[in-house]
Amino acid sequence: MQLAKFMLPALPVVLALTACGGGGSNSSSSSDSGSGSPIAPVWTDRIEPFAPKAAPAPKRAASADGPTGAVASAAATPLIALGTLPASLAPATAASDAGGVPRQIGRARALPETASVAATARLLQWQATARGTQVAALRFASQGARGLRLGVLVEALPPGAVLRFYGATPEAAVQRSAEELQAVAERNASAGASAELARTYWSPDFGGDQVTLELELPAGAARDAVRLAVPRLSHFTQTAAEAEAAFTAKAAAVGSCMVDVSCQPDYLEQSRSVARMLFVAEDGNAFYCTGTLLNDKASSGTPYFLSAQHCITSQAVASTLQTDWFYRSASCGSAAANPATRSLTGGATLLYGAGSTDVAFMRLHDSPPAGIVYAGSYYGGVPVDTSLAALHQPEGGLLKLSLGWLKNYSNCSDSSCSTGSSDAGDYMALSWQQGSTEQGSSGSGVFVTIGAQRYLTGQLHGGTASCANPGGTDYFGRFDRSYRAALKKWLNP
Repeated sequence: MQLAKFMLPALPVVLALTACGGGGSNSSSSSDSGSGSPIAPVWTDRIEPFAPKAAPAPKRAASADGPTGAVASAAATPLIALGTLPASLAPATAASDAGGVPRQIGRARALPETASVAATARLLQWQATARGTQVAALRFASQGARGLRLGVLVEALPPGAVLRFYGATPEAAVQRSAEELQAVAERNASAGASAELARTYWSPDFGGDQVTLELELPAGAARDAVRLAVPRLSHFTQTAAEAEAAFTAKAAAVGSCMVDVSCQPDYLEQSRSVARMLFVAEDGNAFYCTGTLLNDKASSGTPYFLSAQHCITSQAVASTLQTDWFYRSASCGSAAANPATRSLTGGATLLYGAGSTDVAFMRLHDSPPAGIVYAGSYYGGVPVDTSLAALHQPEGGLLKLSLGWLKNYSNCSDSSCSTGSSDAGDYMALSWQQGSTEQGSSGSGVFVTIGAQRYLTGQLHGGTASCANPGGTDYFGRFDRSYRAALKKWLNP
């Protein structure tokens, strides 16, 4: 059996972690033989979910007091255009359709015209604004792209400078101050990223085949203090709607295998804890995974976020994270996305990562949108044969529900998993009764029901289950192992 495991190219990784290993040293609070014999669970080992009664205060960027709409003249904005994506650069297709593989959505493309600081400086056409500042902009296009993210190398900016990004709607620009960008660079560098990687900021995705980068300097700032380049972009090959349509057609071809979470009101609370993840790997390729917002014991509202280490491999990747909330169907059975979907583009701080349980634990930099729920978690032993439920974004599409049970505990290597005991196994092996997983489901949480509540107890690593192979097995990294190894320091200090 081959694990459908996602492997990034060999690149500098912030945390010196193995890809997938067994034999963790943190023992469970209960044990079994690994062959279905009963476990004596300690169901009190849990953190309750938390639903804020009022909308959280929005996070204010360092430049939030300034104007956020575009101010540069379109006539003075040079266009840097790429042709259609060559077939040789099309996103790679995984060898298996099984879950546990991030869904590649974007491919890195080089931008020779803005590859260096000097070349970029020659293209900038500075203008004076009515408020006494200086502004210049560049527009980037990649023919046929369904979305773009610019990899902006920020070597230096004068204090008070602002970068703005926007797509077809300049009024909806997202801006980042020089101070914010410096904080991102320092965070990446302190975690071990190379100088260039640490200082590369990936713009938000606005959809479409064009994005504009605007740079505004305060009055009196020297233009030659700007040292900025755009060596590459990530070219998206599908819109979210196209990804959902392709997945629906694929699922229909083998028989309906996914459960629309909008048709399951009992899981509404859990659905409000789950976000689709869009991130850029260190090589500039872009991917989808799934993650879950977690509560801490104090219900502090700190936006702790859990996913898989094979998705978020380093702090540099965590800094690119965009999360899409309430990304489910508009109504039961609808192919349309919920109009209440909200995106956060501020990235995250990677607090802990471990290959032994394939876990990535982060703190988001933006406050979650109103209406979310911080999921509860269970950090005790789960009995074999216990019913479990997973909520995930297969193929990066609308939120789905899968229902199954715990077959056994397992140990995993890079290419396979084998049955183990609850004392030694770092993974839970699940079979599905309804639903399955696909690419993009990676990192999604699996929940156990205790009384009237559900609690996260693991995150998706990999496996052989899919719509084409519904009888396959999926493996979830054990939350109790991760909790005792490190997560309790943040969740229950």
